[in-house]
Amino acid sequence: MTPLQAVVMAILQGITELFPISSLGHAVIAPVLLGWRNVDEAAEGFLPFLAVMHLGTAIALLGFFWRDWFGFALSVVRFNDPEGAADRRVFWRVVVATIPAVVLGFFFEKTLKQGFAAPTLAAAFLIVNGVMLFFAERLRRRTTRKLDQLRFADAVVIGLWQCLALIPGMSRSGATMSGGYLCGLDHEDSARFSFLTATPIILGAVALEAPKLLHNHQGLGPLAILAGVVAGVTALLSVWALMKWFRTHEVRGFTPFAIYCWIAGAVSLVWLLLR
Repeated sequence: MTPLQAVVMAILQGITELFPISSLGHAVIAPVLLGWRNVDEAAEGFLPFLAVMHLGTAIALLGFFWRDWFGFALSVVRFNDPEGAADRRVFWRVVVATIPAVVLGFFFEKTLKQGFAAPTLAAAFLIVNGVMLFFAERLRRRTTRKLDQLRFADAVVIGLWQCLALIPGMSRSGATMSGGYLCGLDHEDSARFSFLTATPIILGAVALEAPKLLHNHQGLGPLAILAGVVAGVTALLSVWALMKWFRTHEVRGFTPFAIYCWIAGAVSLVWLLLR
């Protein structure tokens, strides 16, 4: 992989991990569409390379939402403090929402890795992702609740939606926000909860590849470190832009992303089938 390819992959990661358009789908499709024959997504060192970029994204999310995580930590330590009750409620719901994806990801890791060798499948599911965004927007509840009013059952529902992101082409942030809409959250709170649950999920994915990074140094090197930094900076800009977008576009906030997924998925699918 060349430095230019690493930077392009990192920018894609930083944008698509947080935008509801599937980072995994883009990571699988982009090298094929760009004709990067020297990039093998099925190679043993590709996932560790992605893990370094994910680590940069997770650090960016921790930096952006540091007040939330600091509040969570204080509320858990001071478990009898009534002022931290709202933070404690949100924190434990974040924990519950991460469990389904962690369990499925752990037990089906080898099966899920096969998706990296299936760009056509990723393109098809990118279209499905657009359909999910389109209908989630239109089926969401008109009466909303605050984030600290989520029930544990709602957190489980959102966590199950998040599992869709294990399929290349399906967006983690899009799935969790869709689940949030159906549980009564507005755009901004759904996005916030999605990004809060992203941090442990991403760090968990990095932890799975850590043994390869530490012992075999697969995927770890100057290019990976460069990609991690670029992905982190891009992710920081992306989360800032998205929070601002959903704060000011309460109606049809998902529509542009749904249209993008349909176009990108359809064009990619036709290209892959005809090449």
